[in-house]
Amino acid sequence: MPGKRKKFLTEEEQLLQAQQKLLAEEDSRRKKEDMLMQYLKEKLAKEENNTRLNSIKLTQQWRAMMRQAKSQELCRDLEILSQTFERVVDRKDSVIKCLTKDLEEAEEQHCMAFRSHMENVQRLLGLQAARVKRLREEYQLEVSALKEEFDSERELIVQQHAHEISDIKDILFAMEENFAEKEKEALQEFHSSMDEIKNDVLEEKQALRVQLEGAVEALWRQFQVALQQYTDATEERRIAFDALKTRDEKSAREIEAQARRLQRLQDSMASVRARTSALARECEERNQRLREERAAARLHALQGKGALGEQRSRERKRLAVLAEHSHRTNAVLNTVLRKAEQVLKMGEICRRMETEQEKVLPFPPSALTPEEQRDVDTQLAQTPTQQLSQVAARYSSMERFWCRYNKVLLEQLALEHERDALQRENGRLRRALQLYLEGLSLGGDAPALATATAATPIVPVGDARVRRPSYMVVIEAAHVVKHLVPS
Repeated sequence: MPGKRKKFLTEEEQLLQAQQKLLAEEDSRRKKEDMLMQYLKEKLAKEENNTRLNSIKLTQQWRAMMRQAKSQELCRDLEILSQTFERVVDRKDSVIKCLTKDLEEAEEQHCMAFRSHMENVQRLLGLQAARVKRLREEYQLEVSALKEEFDSERELIVQQHAHEISDIKDILFAMEENFAEKEKEALQEFHSSMDEIKNDVLEEKQALRVQLEGAVEALWRQFQVALQQYTDATEERRIAFDALKTRDEKSAREIEAQARRLQRLQDSMASVRARTSALARECEERNQRLREERAAARLHALQGKGALGEQRSRERKRLAVLAEHSHRTNAVLNTVLRKAEQVLKMGEICRRMETEQEKVLPFPPSALTPEEQRDVDTQLAQTPTQQLSQVAARYSSMERFWCRYNKVLLEQLALEHERDALQRENGRLRRALQLYLEGLSLGGDAPALATATAATPIVPVGDARVRRPSYMVVIEAAHVVKHLVPS
């Protein structure tokens, strides 16, 4: 009966039974996954804990080693820096002493030049003062001589004038005496002639009185009347004529004397003016020469002062240029020193990373055959014709450096290729691990991971199978990189 019941199940029961079976399988699978996940989580937590502890221990040991190495390196750096600082300080002290000595010498030269210039200026001022004093004395002497000459000439002229006045007075007195005598003689002659005429007239009158007494008396009366009228009419004119005549003669004599005097005075004034103008021209020429000499001396002093100022400015500029050059040189030397220290530090760091073979043989022998080496030597011995070859020939002494540099560059390229291969291997391993985990989750087999890992064995870089031999590289590293690095 039970078999029949089991045999004759309805579709719903079969479906329900299948669902229960699937649920049971799903529950068992979930339990397995949960157990596996719990196991993996516990294992992962344990590994993480161990990794954390080991990393802490490694970090502590590494820190201790790094502290010790860093302390030693810092001690060496401090010693190097102290020695370098002492050398720099000594060099700067020597430079400062040299500059101080140069400044003192320049200051002494400036003081000597200034003292000599001031002495020359004082000497020139003394010469100028002595010359001005001498010229003033000569001028005073000439002025006194001119005054004495003028006074003597004036006294001479006054004496001559007084003598001439006395002569004129004597002449006038003599002329007056002569005129008085002549007047007396003329008056006597007039009176004598008049007496004679009167006598003759009286005789004739006596002779003719009888004949012409009446007519004569009438005519005489008319004559007397006319004479009286004429005398009365011409008395004032005669007196004025006599006075004017006297004044005319006196004025003529005075005019003649004054004309002679004026002529003499004009001649003396012309001579004095000529001498005065000559003296004025000579004094003006002397003053002009003195002014020109003073201007020349002032110009010479200004030129000397300007030349001294220009020399001082040139020396100051030279000192500034020297200070600037020393500062630039100091900066360049400090830069070179820093670069050298960096190179030394990099050399120390690189020397720590060198292998024993590189320490023993820093420059490995050439891998070329003797024939190839001879060809290379022959080509190097030839005179380069191209510009690049000429530039490269200048740095032929750095051939060993370029050999080591090319070797390091080739090793870097090999390491990069190896890193790429390891990265690809790591990717394959990750994919294999992912497949392995997926197989575990789906209940598959685990040996797939061993198959995947065994396909690509990991070989270390230092292994002899992948280690590259060291060669003496002759070609440039840039050429090697261009042909070896994949694009």
